[in-house]
Amino acid sequence: MAACGAVLFLAAACFSSEPPPPGPLLHILADELQRNFQTLQAKAEPAPYFLSYEVTEQDSRMVAGNLGALQLDDAMHNRHLDVSVRVGTPQLDNYHRSSGEGGQFATGAAIALDNEPAALRHSLWLETDRAYRAASERLIKIRTNREVKVADRDQSADFSHEAPATGSEPVVALDFDTAAWRARVKSLSALFAKYPDVLVSSVTVIAQTERRTLVTTEGAGLEHGRGFARIIIAAQGKAADGMDLAASDYFDALQARDLPNDAALAAAVERTAGKLEALLQAPVAEPFVGPAIFSGRAAGVFFHEIFGHRIEGHRQKDESEGQTFTGSVGASVLPSFLSVVFDPTRRKAEGIDLNGWYTFDDEGIPARPVTAVENGVLRNFLMSRSPISGFAQSNGHGRRQPGREVVSRQSNLIVQSTRAVTDAELRQQLIAEIKRQNRPYGLYFEDVTGGFTNTARGGLQAFKVLPVIVYRVYADGRPDEMIRGVDIVGTPLASFSK
Repeated sequence: MAACGAVLFLAAACFSSEPPPPGPLLHILADELQRNFQTLQAKAEPAPYFLSYEVTEQDSRMVAGNLGALQLDDAMHNRHLDVSVRVGTPQLDNYHRSSGEGGQFATGAAIALDNEPAALRHSLWLETDRAYRAASERLIKIRTNREVKVADRDQSADFSHEAPATGSEPVVALDFDTAAWRARVKSLSALFAKYPDVLVSSVTVIAQTERRTLVTTEGAGLEHGRGFARIIIAAQGKAADGMDLAASDYFDALQARDLPNDAALAAAVERTAGKLEALLQAPVAEPFVGPAIFSGRAAGVFFHEIFGHRIEGHRQKDESEGQTFTGSVGASVLPSFLSVVFDPTRRKAEGIDLNGWYTFDDEGIPARPVTAVENGVLRNFLMSRSPISGFAQSNGHGRRQPGREVVSRQSNLIVQSTRAVTDAELRQQLIAEIKRQNRPYGLYFEDVTGGFTNTARGGLQAFKVLPVIVYRVYADGRPDEMIRGVDIVGTPLASFSK
């Protein structure tokens, strides 16, 4: 399958020359961290060598409309504490992954929204005690398993040494006019009423601010955050043969005020409804092997699901993973005209707000761009503070959801090409390839809803991408023909070798 396209899931926010002073939460966390760490080191066996507290505070609003009526009006404000306790040594500690082991062992807890020292101290000690007990029990199991199991192929340490970072960013306040957005989503969702074939529809706006406060016994002390807003336009229908079909559109911004205006959103509603109506009348796709091209948006999902997850560092030494590219550093994994960069320092691309940015990762490592593939050759993996063979340090991609472990994760994924062509030229190349392969048509993937991939060793190393808008492109000059019921299924190495 021939796939061409560009991916931009893409701030570099630096602290100002005179950053704001640390907030009260940072002071409370730092004081309790030292107190609890000293207590455990003096009285616990085994004693911890590392302790960190991260508090994630989220303030969010969600408003949804359906056919002119308000369907959802929700507000949420919470704080979540994650405690990381490491016992043993950086070479072998309680975060070590044994062969065949799955799942995750971090949990975390909700804590007080107010900076009330007594309430926070109580929660911090309870979670520290719980996390320490789990860590010490786990280390015993790990040491026991090493006595009876075959040695790991990757003998890298479990935790890297990194310079601690400090600083405080200004608080990002949630800027959301609830009354105005109630009226807007009602008005926008009412536009679906004139489309009788649209059986289910909605217009939803989400706005959120997130602030993370991190302290560690190495000396890190950080307060940083960001805003995020998204509007989602969705429609569903049922074809005459019973097939359920859907079309959608969405827009992202750093704040709700930066989302498109009503005219642009109304056009998106009309466009989404029109696409669904066309899908309902489209013929069903037939099994097909042949040339295809992707729009930039569709190519983004393709690279994210099929390539991006497989170069996340923690997967390279987890023996339950398929380790597709573990032994491929220095080898060609993509065509020589393609390079892949993960850049969490970029907030915008061509004036569009990007959603994969951050200033520090969840281990306090400054964000930095990472060239994963250079001219088709694999150069780097995305790294947290969990080293792997050949990569001893973090490159700022250790990330977590609240309540989960830190693992390496993608940031803004940017695919660069030295053979860029216009859309018209790409289409002509597709037609030439259709003729060369003596096929009646090729496929153009305009939009996808998402996809999923299996990276585990125990399963088939395969992926599935879920296209929504797909066209047959005929070599004989016939108009493009929309089709429905398309899936893209394959294996990563085979797909990227084409």
